[in-house]
Amino acid sequence: MSAPGTHENPLRVAIVGSGPAGFYSAEHLHKREDIAVAVDMFDKLPTPFGLVRAGVAPDHPKIKSVTRMYEKTAARETFRFFGGVEIGADITPAELAEHYHAVIYAYGTATDRQLGIPGEGLPGVHAATEFVAWYNAHPDFADRSFNLAAERAIVVGNGNVAADVARMLALTREELEATDTADYAIDELADSGVREIVILGRRGPAQAAFTNPEVRELGEMADADVIVDPADCDLDEVSQTFLDSDDADPTNRRNVEIFTDFSQREPEGKRKRIVLRFFSSPVEIEGDGRVERIVLGRNELYRDDSGAVRARDTGERETLECGLVFRSIGYAGIGLEGIPFDSKRATIANEGGRVQEPQTGEQVPGLYAVGWIKRGPSGVIGTNKKDAQETIDNLFEDVDAGKVPDKTATAAAFDALLDERDPRHVTWEGWGIIDEVETTRGEPHGRPRIKISKIDEMREHVHGPAGEA
Repeated sequence: MSAPGTHENPLRVAIVGSGPAGFYSAEHLHKREDIAVAVDMFDKLPTPFGLVRAGVAPDHPKIKSVTRMYEKTAARETFRFFGGVEIGADITPAELAEHYHAVIYAYGTATDRQLGIPGEGLPGVHAATEFVAWYNAHPDFADRSFNLAAERAIVVGNGNVAADVARMLALTREELEATDTADYAIDELADSGVREIVILGRRGPAQAAFTNPEVRELGEMADADVIVDPADCDLDEVSQTFLDSDDADPTNRRNVEIFTDFSQREPEGKRKRIVLRFFSSPVEIEGDGRVERIVLGRNELYRDDSGAVRARDTGERETLECGLVFRSIGYAGIGLEGIPFDSKRATIANEGGRVQEPQTGEQVPGLYAVGWIKRGPSGVIGTNKKDAQETIDNLFEDVDAGKVPDKTATAAAFDALLDERDPRHVTWEGWGIIDEVETTRGEPHGRPRIKISKIDEMREHVHGPAGEA
C-alpha cells in the first residue's frame, strides 16, 4: 500500500472535539492540495460546535454565526461527523490510534479551577461554567438548579465568562425571549429574585481581563445600573506604571476609561445593579447548610521579581450577605487514559501541538493537540485558527518526514467497530435533522432556535425511539 496521503490511501485523521479548534484543524487539513485526507470528527454530544453552542452567551448571536464557516468544512466529501461518541467510554484512545494515521485532541478544558477557600463546598457555590452550560441547554447540565431566589449573587473573576454570567442574571424577560436560551432557564432567570450582582476582581481596573465590548455591555443593560467605586479608578502607582508600559495593551487602557466613566454615572434606579468591585478576593464563604455570606479581603498591588503585577492581602476584611456564588477564575483540562498529560498546566503534554512524553520530551507518533487542551484556556474563538495552523503544519511536517505511523485498519473496520459499540450515534446528516427541529420550533416565537436539552430526544429525532430497527 502507498504511503498515507494518496487517493488510494488517504491520510486518515481523527479529531476529538467539534468546537472551533477542531473545525479550524479540519479546515487546515484540507488546504494541503498534494495530500489526500479523510477527516473524522468526534464529539461526546450529538451536536457540534462545542462552546460556540454551549458556551457563547445567548444574547451574542453574531458570535455564533462563525458556525457557517464550519458548515462549509463539514460539507466536504472527505469529512464525517460522529456525534454522541465519547472517547474514553465508547471508543478508547488506543482504539482511535489503531485506526487512524493521526489523532488530534481538541476537546477543550472541561472543568474549572477552585478558589481553595473555606466554605467553597457549601450549596449555592457553583462553577460559572455549570451555569453557562445550564442556560445554554447543555444536556449534562440541564437538570442543575441554582438559588435564583437570592437577592445578591457574587461572581468571582474578571474575565468575559464572569461578565456573561452577570449579564444573563440581569437580562429582562423580553431580552431573554429573543435568544436561544434554554426554555427552562428563561422562566427562572426572568422571575429570579436576584437584584444585585457583584463582580469581584482581585486586582484593579487596569488588570481586568474583560474585552472592551463585554465591559461596555455591562453599562448598557435595559434594567440594571452599573456601579463602580470612583476610588477604585484612582489608579495607584503600580497600575499607572503598568498602563504606561509595554505590558499593557489598548484593551487594558480602554477598560480603565470605561470603568472610570461608570464610576461617574448616577444610578438611574433600575430594577437591578451590577457592581464591579476591584482589589477584592474571597477568603471564606459562610452559612448554615448553604451560602449566606462571603468574607472579602482587600488587596493591594505590587510587582514581583519578574515584574508581573500581583495582588496581596492587606488584612482588611468585609462581609457581604449573599445566597449565590459563581467562581470564574479559569478552566482546567482533564486527561484521557494513555494520553500524556501535564497536570501542572492541566493540558495534554505537547510541543507545538505534537504530543510528547512529559518526562522525556519524546514525541508520541501520530498524536496531536489543539485549542485549550493544547495551550490552556486563553484567547477568543479566532485565536484557535492560528493555533490550529501550528498543529497542522507540524502534522504535515511529520507526514513529509515519514514520522506518521502507517495503519492498515480501514474506515470500514472502524465503522463496524463503532456500529457495534454505539449504533445510535449521530452523523452530520443527523445533526441537520436536530438543527431543523430546533430552528423550526423557534420560528413562531421569533427565536433563532429552541434547543433540545435531552440526548435521548435528539437521538429519537434522528433514529426513532430506542429499540426500533
